[in-house]
Amino acid sequence: MLNGVRVPPVAHPVPHPLAHNGAVPPIPCPCGTGLPLVDCCGRALSGTAPAATAEALMRSRFTAFAEGDADYLLRSWHPDTRPRRVELDPDQRWVRLEVLGRTGGGLLHAEGTVEFRAHYLEGAGQGVLHENSRFTRSDGNWVYWGTVR
Repeated sequence: MLNGVRVPPVAHPVPHPLAHNGAVPPIPCPCGTGLPLVDCCGRALSGTAPAATAEALMRSRFTAFAEGDADYLLRSWHPDTRPRRVELDPDQRWVRLEVLGRTGGGLLHAEGTVEFRAHYLEGAGQGVLHENSRFTRSDGNWVYWGTVR
């Protein structure tokens, strides 16, 4: 009763079977940090926040491969080494990233490298891309330069 008036009970909806505490669980970021995609690489891919380090940019580029975002791959590539277009193989699924090491690439650096292994599935097989990538800043933002030779 509220001020002498009988108030009917409020019906509570049944939560969705995938709901967690009333919310759909977040999608994990493909880069492997354990963070939700929206709180991790999703910010860089959407353009709401640039990658803060060379490793963060490399992780966001892996996520772009995993999500099929060729536009982000081009935007995050240095203009001097960027190809005209990127064509992603629809039969390749990028499934796991291992960061093996890094040099420089921090908040106060102008260049850095990140060595990694990116695991993928293709058809009935699987593969690994092992690369040591070079990153530099362009207009203050981290960009991919290319493979360290």
